[in-house]
Amino acid sequence: MEFMRTFILKPNMTTQLYFPPFTSSCCVNKVNKPYSHQNPNKDDLSLKMSKRVGVFLSVASLILRTQSTSAFEFKFVAPDQTIEEAESGVRGHAQNLLQVKDLLELESWKAAQKELRMSSALLKKDIYTIIQNKPGIERPPLRKLYTTLFNNVTRLDYAARDKDIPEIWRRYENIVVAVNDILSRI
Repeated sequence: MEFMRTFILKPNMTTQLYFPPFTSSCCVNKVNKPYSHQNPNKDDLSLKMSKRVGVFLSVASLILRTQSTSAFEFKFVAPDQTIEEAESGVRGHAQNLLQVKDLLELESWKAAQKELRMSSALLKKDIYTIIQNKPGIERPPLRKLYTTLFNNVTRLDYAARDKDIPEIWRRYENIVVAVNDILSRI
């Protein structure tokens, strides 16, 4: 028989959880006999759940309590990457992105897509880190260029998948212009 743990929900106690000792039943019912350290309130609900679910909820509540309650931070910046590392790597990653041209000329579409995805991911991380460390007034034009560059990268990937040669070269030229523009402003 699997041991079950009781989870008490109280309307006025949304942040505190109480886990009494293990029981062996499983159901949702009204609490008729409150524990000695609780207020005798007949409107409390008792929910029996497995030990695994109880542990999961405990861990989840601890994780959520450690994070800011006002907002989550969705940062794309690599935690170990500094602005100096991003600035030193951005030119090399941009060069790798532009070297996809050789694979496109050979019409090696799968290899071009693979190289395009790998080099663009590294370049994206570098450029984003650099943009985040710029003063607020300089960010909007850089973000626009960033969006233009990586939208063209995505469209080049799709064009290579579809083997649409005119579209491939149109997107590649847009990428060259955007990379040169971004590198001149960084």
